[in-house]
Amino acid sequence: MEDAYSHSIAQDCSSKALLMGEEGKDGMELRAPSDEAIPPNPDTTQEATNPDRHGEQSFTKRKILKNVFIVCLAFCFLFTAFQSMSNLQTSLNREEGIGSISLSLIYASLIVSCLFMPKFTIARLGCKWTIPISMVGYILYMGANFYAVKATMFPAAIIIGLGAAPLWSAKCTYLTQVGMWYAKMTGQTKDAVINQFFGFFFLFFQSSQIWGNLISSLVFTPPHDDEVMENVCGAQFCTGNSSNFEQDKVKVYTVCGIYLACAVTAMIIVIIFLDPIKLDKEDNEEDKGLNPKLLLATFKHLLKSRVQLMLIPITIYSGIEQAFITGDYTKAYISCSLGIWNLGYVMICYGVVDALCSYIFGHLVKYVGHIPFFLLAFCLHGGLQVALLLWQPCKDQVVLFYVFAGLWGMGDAVIQTQLNALYGDAFSDNTEAGFANYRLWESLGFTVAFAYNDALCTDVKLYICLGILGCGFIGYIMAEVSLRMQKKRSIDLTTDTNMEKEVAPPS
Repeated sequence: MEDAYSHSIAQDCSSKALLMGEEGKDGMELRAPSDEAIPPNPDTTQEATNPDRHGEQSFTKRKILKNVFIVCLAFCFLFTAFQSMSNLQTSLNREEGIGSISLSLIYASLIVSCLFMPKFTIARLGCKWTIPISMVGYILYMGANFYAVKATMFPAAIIIGLGAAPLWSAKCTYLTQVGMWYAKMTGQTKDAVINQFFGFFFLFFQSSQIWGNLISSLVFTPPHDDEVMENVCGAQFCTGNSSNFEQDKVKVYTVCGIYLACAVTAMIIVIIFLDPIKLDKEDNEEDKGLNPKLLLATFKHLLKSRVQLMLIPITIYSGIEQAFITGDYTKAYISCSLGIWNLGYVMICYGVVDALCSYIFGHLVKYVGHIPFFLLAFCLHGGLQVALLLWQPCKDQVVLFYVFAGLWGMGDAVIQTQLNALYGDAFSDNTEAGFANYRLWESLGFTVAFAYNDALCTDVKLYICLGILGCGFIGYIMAEVSLRMQKKRSIDLTTDTNMEKEVAPPS
């Protein structure tokens, strides 16, 4: 499956980079080199004291493309491991809720990390070294699954959450910076090149959905097809024992070993092959300290913006629905009915549909607007949740598992792409605080959903999803109406001002 947290942060980064034009992730300005500006000279004293940081002058077009490929390849290896391991948590590590609680801790610590860590880490370490150091948390998490107890899983989960925001911020900043250099070299627009680079990145990133889930399914596949046992699955599933979750320790260790090797490979690729860069804007002393400025701006924006308040329910739902497909559909439907070895195959379908629809819907929105897509998502997810409440899954209905996963991925694609675009459009004058609120409320949805994962039966979770989806859709409609009224008032005010200028007598 497409890992919920990484997907949301990735969409956030790319949307913000494109919508802000000349501003990078987390408010770090990235000025496009002007014709008059003198690019950083590697022979200067400053570069001599920082030999690992290189500016535009040391990069050729081929070198830029090479580095974009290295970033894409490293993230593909890393999330081949992490996305699939996340899918397995609620099925493989069910004892004492270790799997679901560890996922909850990832998002809880992510909330803290997003508000404090990215600018501080990048200013201290630079984009290149922020990436592999942040990957250490993922490596620890893969290793913790060899001995999945609270003492190993929970600290590793917290470390992942703390490192996740710097990881994605550094990646976004790196691609945005080299994208602007490449645009200058080729005479293209910055937005066009950045869009191409992020599109190339997501192609690799989404493919990790396939490789990781394929690995788990191939390793866990039993020698005989008749090993699936009958269980109480679907909406009536509650935390309990099921023979379809139990796996040979050798197979578990094999999967963990493969994923650990993938994560380590990702870090090695970055350390050896990725070239460091020198940002066009120098870091100031404020960036090099832990500053609560973004935290204060986030809550100030929340209190002042009515539109932001209206968007809170749909943003929380974005986290809850992704947590449901990750933690509940995988466990209560796929693993329970078909066996854990089929989980990867079904979630490949989810990831591929999600990726394709994200790309297609992102291009179609300029022709039809946001409302038809949000209506599509509401109908898809609302209808699916009702169907999942009524459906009693069994191993003779294999096709339906794939159909439901694909349709859920289609709805998720709408929510992720359109919600990010809506935030960028609605808060274009305050994007940093706006996207900080996006991350905050979506991460809260993840945290809460995984926290109650083992305490509630599946039908109760579906009712919660339906309730928040309904509230979210109502809030979204109110936000759209409010935004349209604001734009109309702005246009009327501009028109009146121009008319006053035309009729004013010459001085």
